[in-house]
Amino acid sequence: MSLALVHSRARCGVQAPAVRVEVHLAGGLPNLSIVGLPEAAVRESKDRVRAAIQCAQLEFPARRITVNLAPADLPKDGGRFDLPIALGILAASGQLPNEALRELEFAGELALTGELRPVDGILPATLAATAEGRGLVLPAANAAEAALVGEARVFGARTLLEVCGHLAGRRPLAQALADPAATWAPGEGAPDLADVRGQAHARRALEIAAAGGHHLLLIGPPGCGKTLLASRLPGILPEATEAEALETAAVASVSGRGLDVAHWRRRPFRAPHHTASAVALVGGGAQPRPGEISLAHNGVLFLDELAEWERRTLEVLREPLESGVVTISRAARQSEFPARFQLVAAMNPCPCGYAGDASGRCRCSPEQTARYRARLSGPLLDRIDLHVEVPRLAPGELRGDAPPGEDSATVRRRVLHARARQHARSGKPNARLGQRETELACPLTAADHALLERAMEALQLSARATHRILRIARTIADLAGAEAIDTTHLAEAIGYRRMDRGGGAR
Repeated sequence: MSLALVHSRARCGVQAPAVRVEVHLAGGLPNLSIVGLPEAAVRESKDRVRAAIQCAQLEFPARRITVNLAPADLPKDGGRFDLPIALGILAASGQLPNEALRELEFAGELALTGELRPVDGILPATLAATAEGRGLVLPAANAAEAALVGEARVFGARTLLEVCGHLAGRRPLAQALADPAATWAPGEGAPDLADVRGQAHARRALEIAAAGGHHLLLIGPPGCGKTLLASRLPGILPEATEAEALETAAVASVSGRGLDVAHWRRRPFRAPHHTASAVALVGGGAQPRPGEISLAHNGVLFLDELAEWERRTLEVLREPLESGVVTISRAARQSEFPARFQLVAAMNPCPCGYAGDASGRCRCSPEQTARYRARLSGPLLDRIDLHVEVPRLAPGELRGDAPPGEDSATVRRRVLHARARQHARSGKPNARLGQRETELACPLTAADHALLERAMEALQLSARATHRILRIARTIADLAGAEAIDTTHLAEAIGYRRMDRGGGAR
């Protein structure tokens, strides 16, 4: 038969749309043409495929070969179609049985020697192939990543000849299994909160942020422990579910930076430098790749020196903070990446960093301090739940024999109990409650309503900030094991709106 069909997958954001590789052999002068909107790397595959087939001691047919990558309007890029094109040519020329191709999908780049080289974006392709009920044959270097999908049938091969032996039934490939060593205990390898001396107020805010999934801004002089606190947040967060971990791993898989298979269950902690561009944060490029906010999906994004970032760069965070996704549009395509991250930011209170410090060393004028803080827009600050001052530590708190604070394991147990209450009530962390869900989960007494209204009037709070205060109060009540929000919980939540008390942007 001079026609063969091979199943494969393209890469489009974190999606893996199906591609049918159709190969037809006809009479005429020997020629190989590839149609179906192939980009340069795909067009060049004809030379790699020819050399790989010949080096494998197989016959490259001296006929007119047409390869169609369907659907025709979907752009195809990279070397992932080398293996399916080669197998299609061999099947169309009768060297492989067509029946063996029906229940499998293929991806992999071919070296001229016939060796299989790894490609990126394998995890989304594996998830999609498994959903269709097909197995996946790919380079051995990608097998461990693909095997993370528990129900997947994954076969790793080192060469084209090994794939042909498997399809012909002469030497079946062993099914790749997940590495049993690729597990992670919650908190393993994460810095311990016991390293943080003093700072009881900031530690409390960090615990609330972990318990409810709230965004956090730390404000204080240099060296007071802001970065130290932020780096301890992943160690007190609940373990990611398998679904969350696979979502995060899929983003890493398509990023081109590789996936750490040994720690795929660990929540990401991303800390880009303050000179990063807007594209570096949200993603982009001619072939869209995820940015830092997507690489932090289901984890923590830490922005240090927040006031030193370009204002335009920070403004791109506003929509993802609300929606949890980022859409990158190009003339030829549109890619959507998940971006459900927890933001932790740190900044100094003024240009010199010592405004309000007991030492009195700050010499910044009120106008300089106001301009510095105005680098952060009001809408961005409105989306950050907790604004917390982190003062300079007293010398006695830094002594080696000073009593340490609670360790991460102890705090994490309280966080887990609070999260369990939230999931039993709403099925999600408090920070993700919608407006109607917030009203149902956060009822107040008449006296507490009056207190909140006075705070709204005094601080000129927006409706968004008011709902965030209610969610924080609900988290504080959950940490206390209380069924209802009382006045102390609400008053504490209002106290965490530091930048709304005349110290924020205008």
